[in-house]
Amino acid sequence: MRKAVVLAGLMALSLGATAGGASSCIGPLCVSSTATMMPRELPKSGGVPISLRSITRVNTKDGSTPPTLAFIDFLIDKHGRVNSKAFPVCTEAKLEGTTPSQARKRCAGALIGKGSGKALVTMPGQAPFTITSPVSLFNAPPTGGKPTVIAHAYETVPAPKTLLVPIVVERVAKARYGFHVHVEMPEVAGGYGAPILAEATVGATAAATRKRNGKEVGFIEAYCSGGRLQVDGKLRFTNGDFFPATLTSPCHFPG
Repeated sequence: MRKAVVLAGLMALSLGATAGGASSCIGPLCVSSTATMMPRELPKSGGVPISLRSITRVNTKDGSTPPTLAFIDFLIDKHGRVNSKAFPVCTEAKLEGTTPSQARKRCAGALIGKGSGKALVTMPGQAPFTITSPVSLFNAPPTGGKPTVIAHAYETVPAPKTLLVPIVVERVAKARYGFHVHVEMPEVAGGYGAPILAEATVGATAAATRKRNGKEVGFIEAYCSGGRLQVDGKLRFTNGDFFPATLTSPCHFPG
C-alpha cells in the first residue's frame, strides 16, 4: 500500500492531544485530515524535538470505489527545522526487496517515522477488498543538498512488492511556511487499488532523537509562534477532484 504514506508522511504531520482537522466532500468523494504536534509546550525560539502525526481518510458517500490519489502537496510551518544531517541515513539500494520488518531491522538507526496505509482494491471478477501495509520513514542521503526521506511500504497484491518513495523536503519562503513537500503517488495493486487511509508519525521513534554535544537533538524540531504550528495541504485525484486544507496544531510557551 503505497505512498499514501506520505500523508502523513511527511509530514505530513502530527501527534497528540488536540488536533487541527478538516473534512470536505466533492460529489460523492469525501476526504478528512488531521494534523497534530507534541509536545504542545514549546519555546519562543530555538526549537526542541517534536513528533508530528497526520491521518487522512478517503471514502465515498455512496459506497463506490474512490478515484485514485494522484499527488499530495504540503507547505509546512517555518517555525522549525529538519536536522537530517545529525542522523544516520539509509539508501534505496539497502531497502530494495525488503519486507517491513526486514527494512526496519536493516536500517534501524535511520528509522525516523512509522505509520500504516490501507487501500481498497477492485479487480475484475472479484468483490472489492482492502489491503494494508506498515509504513516506515527512513532518513536518506540528501538530494541536491535537500533533506530526503524514503517512505517504505509493502504490498502482496497482485504480487509481493517493496514500495519505495523518496520524499524531498525543500526550503521555501512563503509567508508562514518554510518547507515544501510534493509527492507523486505510484499506482496501488497494479492500478486496481485506491488509497483510503494513510497515517504516519514522524519524530516519535527511538532513532528520531539523539544526544549531540550533551544536548538532545530531534530529527524535527519546532518553536511556538502565534499559538500554533500550521500545515497547508493539497490532494489531487486522477479524476480531477482537488482538496485543499489548512491544518493547525496548537502550541504555547512554558509556564
